[in-house]
Amino acid sequence: MGTHTAVITGSTAGLGAAFARQLAAQGYDLVLAARTEERLESQAESLEAQYGVRAETIVADLTTDDGVGAVQERLADASHPVHLLVNNAGHGLAGSFLENELEDQLDLLRLHVQTPLELSHTAARAMAAQRAGRIINVSSVAGFTATGTYSAAKAWAVNFSKALHAQLKPEGITVTALCPGLVRTEFHERSGITISGSKKWMWLDPEDVVRQGLAANAQGAAVCVPSAQYRALTASLKFIPGSVIHWAADKRLGIPGQSEEDADDAGESTS
Repeated sequence: MGTHTAVITGSTAGLGAAFARQLAAQGYDLVLAARTEERLESQAESLEAQYGVRAETIVADLTTDDGVGAVQERLADASHPVHLLVNNAGHGLAGSFLENELEDQLDLLRLHVQTPLELSHTAARAMAAQRAGRIINVSSVAGFTATGTYSAAKAWAVNFSKALHAQLKPEGITVTALCPGLVRTEFHERSGITISGSKKWMWLDPEDVVRQGLAANAQGAAVCVPSAQYRALTASLKFIPGSVIHWAADKRLGIPGQSEEDADDAGESTS
């Protein structure tokens, strides 16, 4: 079994599954948290068989207090300390602000803002007692724009991560916001989002995104924007008029694009 343990939310597909594979390959024992028990158990068995690590599972709807509490309980277990937390679970919303119900907007904020805050707080306290730890918050290049509730939540994730990075560094804890653009996962389909007009270069491979995110976190970076093309795009956003960004988002051209977490494991009310 491994000497380090990682907790991954939204673990069974997309970026979460890529994190699980790569961390298992590095020898991490895993705590996999998602909403669908059957997929979780299948994933855990596969990872244990392939990599010889231990894979625990937590069936949790992370839009609920009970679901978050179950993950917090594991993070706080001093007898089996967690060395890395990946806040990956999430989903998007198709349509405009007025087209979406208020309950759906609140669920999105719960999952993308309140849940990572709660899990990070519990993890950081446990890690501080060990004087070591790592947290990765999966954000998006959408966080560098103002295009709706989703981008606002991802902007919060970026600023939250940067603040925690500075505050927790003396405690031996590194916090990184991972901000990819469009990634080839189930995210958009499961969120009901249709992407049209995006260029081939805009689509990233999930394994590459995770590899760069883990490397940036290990190297002590507060923010990671995978791929040179998206780093150039985010740098140029300050010079692009807001009206152009809103037009592009409305047309689903992938500027800046939705994020990549697996909606099936985000903790929505349906499965």
